[in-house]
Amino acid sequence: QIPQISYASTAPDLSDNSRYDFFSRVVPSDTYQAQAMVDIVKALKWNYVSTLASEGSYGESGVEAFIQKSREDGAKSLGCPRHPRRGGHSPEPRGPAPSPLPEPSAYRRCSLPRRVLEAAKRANQTGHFIWMGSDSWGSKISPVLHLEEVAEGSVTILPKRVSVKGFDRYFSSRTLDNNRRNIWFAEFWEENFHCKLSRHALKKGSSIKKCTNRERIGQDSSYEQEGKVQFVIDAVYAMGHALHNMNRSLYPQPRAILRTGAGSSCRREQQAPLPGLWGWGFFPIPAVGAETPCPAGIAGTPVTFNENGDAPGRYDIYQYQIRNATAEYKVIGQWTDHLHLKLESMQWPGGGRQLPSSICSLPCKPGERKKLVKGIPCCWHCERCDGYQYQLDEFHCKRCHFNERPNENHTSCTPIPIIKLEWSSPWAVVPVFIAIVGIIATLFVVVTFVRYNDTPIVKASGRELSYVLLTGIFLCYATTFLMIAEPDLSTCSLRRIFLGLGMSISYAALLTKTNRIYRIFEQGKKSVSAPRFISPASQLVITFSLISLQLVGVCIWFIVDPSHSVIDYEDQRTTNPHFARGILKCDISDLSLICLLGYSMLLMVTCTVYAIKTRGVPETFNEAKPIGFTMYTTCIVWLAFIPIFFGTSQSAEKMYIQTTTLTISVSLSASVSLGMLYMPKVYIILFHPEQNVPKRKRSLKAVVTAATMSNKFSQKGGFRPNGEAKSELCENLETQALATKQTYVSYSNHA
Repeated sequence: QIPQISYASTAPDLSDNSRYDFFSRVVPSDTYQAQAMVDIVKALKWNYVSTLASEGSYGESGVEAFIQKSREDGAKSLGCPRHPRRGGHSPEPRGPAPSPLPEPSAYRRCSLPRRVLEAAKRANQTGHFIWMGSDSWGSKISPVLHLEEVAEGSVTILPKRVSVKGFDRYFSSRTLDNNRRNIWFAEFWEENFHCKLSRHALKKGSSIKKCTNRERIGQDSSYEQEGKVQFVIDAVYAMGHALHNMNRSLYPQPRAILRTGAGSSCRREQQAPLPGLWGWGFFPIPAVGAETPCPAGIAGTPVTFNENGDAPGRYDIYQYQIRNATAEYKVIGQWTDHLHLKLESMQWPGGGRQLPSSICSLPCKPGERKKLVKGIPCCWHCERCDGYQYQLDEFHCKRCHFNERPNENHTSCTPIPIIKLEWSSPWAVVPVFIAIVGIIATLFVVVTFVRYNDTPIVKASGRELSYVLLTGIFLCYATTFLMIAEPDLSTCSLRRIFLGLGMSISYAALLTKTNRIYRIFEQGKKSVSAPRFISPASQLVITFSLISLQLVGVCIWFIVDPSHSVIDYEDQRTTNPHFARGILKCDISDLSLICLLGYSMLLMVTCTVYAIKTRGVPETFNEAKPIGFTMYTTCIVWLAFIPIFFGTSQSAEKMYIQTTTLTISVSLSASVSLGMLYMPKVYIILFHPEQNVPKRKRSLKAVVTAATMSNKFSQKGGFRPNGEAKSELCENLETQALATKQTYVSYSNHA
């Protein structure tokens, strides 16, 4: 009778589960199996797994026990329907759904692992999933046959058991003729040999043949002993011993004799009927005598039960591995109340030894915060703390202070680097070189003029204003060093003073010169008397009056807004914090700079207007011509400066470009004045001293007459490009005037 009981016991469930309670109590309960699987998951450092179970008490109760034991939230369970449908969650192949097997089928639960592996193979997910199977998978070959690569690395558990000797010989001898009592054996026969017992069940064109009853188990089909045979035998004997004890309790006087044979098998001697106990009848069982019951099960291990009536859990842990093209289940550990797992013996898909991860969400990288998925606390999305934010804690980001930026991995804030224009920078080398050359040239001119201070050319150039103009040129060059020096209170104060002062001194002196020439010739057209305020002292007063306006404006600026240095963190606060810089600079905004240079620009424009008006002065009296060229060139320089300076306000190199542009523009303005006004004079003084002689005296009337005649000739079109009359005519007019006029005012040739 053992084979029939063994086979029937593998059915998932019957209409009344209590009929098989005696078997399920001997097999380790779902609680132990779930605990063993949870321990394996923890040992493999998996914290998020999906569960897939067959419908019914076995699968669903197992998943429920697993979830309870894991104590994790968010576990997913995907039920496998009894009637797979195309397009649903079922891992069944495409095509007509197979006919559902009768409910008490031994194959529904056993076929689930294979169907899942087939579905994974069809979806090209080989190696993507790591499977963990319960004892329904165990170490069976049938679920993984021809699916070895998909199943590689799978971890399964199986209760400790031994193969029952004699069972294989007995079961392989069963046929349809000698095993009619088992109502499921015919169904097993058809399934095992892929044939049909009824001719009417055959379909035309089908490869399934009719059963001949000459098939033999293990010869015409693969066979392996069902793993639970041992437990079925132990269950039967446990039930027998229980009824023996109950019989002895109910009937103190012995009604039957049970003789204990050799080993652990008990031989029935005679039968005595017992009344039904649970509303349904028992087959007659052996009566129990005073002898000791069988102490051990078929495997030699004690058959014991805990306080819940469950047998203790003892499991072998297997892994399906492929080594040298050979696939096999290899024991990698055991579980008896606690886990013993040999991690070094495990092998994963592709022959890898590194433990695969199984988590819902990877740990967030440094600088990332967790954004939890609603309802699943172990799942989250990682969001980068971008921009100027850093990771405050596991779930929050916070913006750094205005003078800080996040470090490379956004875990903390670091001070933003402070930059300034360094002396070694190419942006500083070029302006400094120009300034040094300009200062040397200016000092050379000053020394030359001082050395030849009493020569006619120096006198004719207006010594007083020349020295003032040279001072302004020197300050323009010196401003470069203030603009590049490290900003502090003193440096910023000097910048405010000298940036506009050098240009104001230069253009005030030039404006005074051109205005003097203009007034002389305008006055000569009206009268022979000399205009007022043309003496050297008057010229100096006018010049210093114009310069004082610049100084008054600077003083007012100091009172309203005292000078200081600042660190500007907004000017180069780039989108990428890595490139953010703080700029150490003076508190001079673009608007303040315009106001600072605005007065100098006004003097420059006014001087240019007078230079244009005096362009018609005769060549022999004309210093306005080089002044005019100087002012035209200077205007061009500053017209180029404006778009370069303000057009780079959004550039990352703004500080460097604007400082370099400003210093070079100021130096070029000074160089134009120095080169056009003084270099020709220095050249004559040093290399052509024969030309450094006094010219003949000229009266005011001669000068005025020459200017008037020049204008007349200019109106007739007989003029030179600069508007002056021919030299010959001027000379004749001057000669006539000198012959008729005895009282005259003398002027140098530049006047």
